[in-house]
Amino acid sequence: MVHPGELMAVLGPSGSGKSTLLNALAGRLPEHYFSGTVLANGRKLNKMILKRTGFVTQDDVLYPHLTVRETLIFCALLRLPKSLSRREKTAVADSVIAELGLTKCQNTIIGNTFIRGVSGGERKRVSIAHEMLVNPSLLILDEPTSGLDSTAAHRLVSTLGGLAHQKGKTVVTSVHQPSSRVFQMFDTILVLSEGRCIYFGKGSEAMRYFESVDFRPSFPMNPADFLLDLANDVWQQDSTTDKERPNIKQMLISSYNELLAPKVKDACLDTANIASKDYTVAKNKEQKNYRTRTNNFVNTWFNQFAVLIQRSLKERKHETFNPLRVFQVMAASLLSGFMWWHSDFRDIQDRLGLLFFFSIFWGVFSSFNAVFAFPQDRPVFTKERASGMYSLSSYFMARIIGDAPMELILPTMFLSITYWMCGLKPELGAFILTLLILLAYVLVSQGLGFAVGAIIMDAKQASTVVTVTMLAFVLTGGYYVHKVPSFMAWIKYISSTFYSYRLLIRVQYGQGRDIWYLLGCFHQYGGKHASCKFIEDDIKGQLSTGSCIGILVIMFLGYRLLAYLALRRVKG
Repeated sequence: MVHPGELMAVLGPSGSGKSTLLNALAGRLPEHYFSGTVLANGRKLNKMILKRTGFVTQDDVLYPHLTVRETLIFCALLRLPKSLSRREKTAVADSVIAELGLTKCQNTIIGNTFIRGVSGGERKRVSIAHEMLVNPSLLILDEPTSGLDSTAAHRLVSTLGGLAHQKGKTVVTSVHQPSSRVFQMFDTILVLSEGRCIYFGKGSEAMRYFESVDFRPSFPMNPADFLLDLANDVWQQDSTTDKERPNIKQMLISSYNELLAPKVKDACLDTANIASKDYTVAKNKEQKNYRTRTNNFVNTWFNQFAVLIQRSLKERKHETFNPLRVFQVMAASLLSGFMWWHSDFRDIQDRLGLLFFFSIFWGVFSSFNAVFAFPQDRPVFTKERASGMYSLSSYFMARIIGDAPMELILPTMFLSITYWMCGLKPELGAFILTLLILLAYVLVSQGLGFAVGAIIMDAKQASTVVTVTMLAFVLTGGYYVHKVPSFMAWIKYISSTFYSYRLLIRVQYGQGRDIWYLLGCFHQYGGKHASCKFIEDDIKGQLSTGSCIGILVIMFLGYRLLAYLALRRVKG
């Protein structure tokens, strides 16, 4: 039990149940995972209460390439009600930045392990600010001081204390190993040992309580260290040996059940009786602040989409025209251009090799880049969906559209160079058709990457699967093997390479008539000449142009639908 204006710490060794308890308090743990009931203001948790609850995870899940201010502004645009204008939402973000002491670093990128950005303490305060934007009544934090030095941890807890004491927030945080300075800042302490409570009460009275049950340190030490030793079943008097040492945990649990548990239960009952009245009064007061208007909290789908695509473009601007990716494409275009420099129209095998190279390069390139999209986004996506920031469909549409510019511009640059260097059909119409086919193939391959990544949600495994899949598509694409074994022939009909390759051939050679004449093979239906049979079955193929286009369209939509359905399984 914790009251408004209090800062409560949950102490305990690793595996004692701190994170599980906080997840239950925040309503992020299914009810069948625990017994009992979580009450807020004497009522069971509901959507209205959860909307006014901020939960800061142990890991700082933030986009590394956005600045502190950009991060909080985008969050404000998504989480604050649509009744507020963009300027008002920006003002809320700026006020939270000032409130949490982030003004000096507001224009610094967040960064991560590989990118230099804000410090660890500042990054944690950004995570707290993320939740403070909606002015929560209850703020829950899972080990916010992990990885911080003593000074940074003290500053962070001091900030939390200010939110509790000055703003009237209820702040609950788990702490792994606080310093003595930090320990003294907590109003209430809950100590856990293997999921059982061994102390709950004021932090200033903790040592006196344990002394009253005959547990006292043999020399002056940090109270938090002493409590953690007891929770770890570590305590030894000078006169006792390991064999004589009693079962400390059972003794402490029994003492708690006898001395503290009845008082806690009585206090909970008394609080529940007056909670409804206090809740109504507090609610009426807080409604005066525009940041607490939760009745129209959810923004429209279009607003969500617009903000998400803007954020997506800004976050990925560093890779949209990444110098290495541009160099890779330019090098491939020049290399292929010189390799097939002004190839003769009659050099059919060379031309077919070039067209198939288009399919190989852009099929693998596009699918491999797309396969990392959702696995890399999963931590942020899961956190923001749990906070109710946006719908899955708005996120999905913004994600796939935000990635489109890079996937369309680079192939256009590639083909604009290679097509004319290689001396392909010198007609503007033929070039445009080739470009459209290539772009369609790129989008289909990108969809394959999206689908595999969303289904597996592990970057390494997904990249392996998409590589093997593209290898199968390439081998059955119709260039390397003309007579695919019957038990593997079905693969070519699900291969996007198979259809795009045939469309590329038809742009350059029509329905195969040019090739027939170049090979001295005049098309005659029913002819048994070997080369005629090869041209008719392999180059012309069994599918019409319309069928190839239709199947590519189905693949384009089908892969994305599959990715969307797979994302629905990801729990927020």
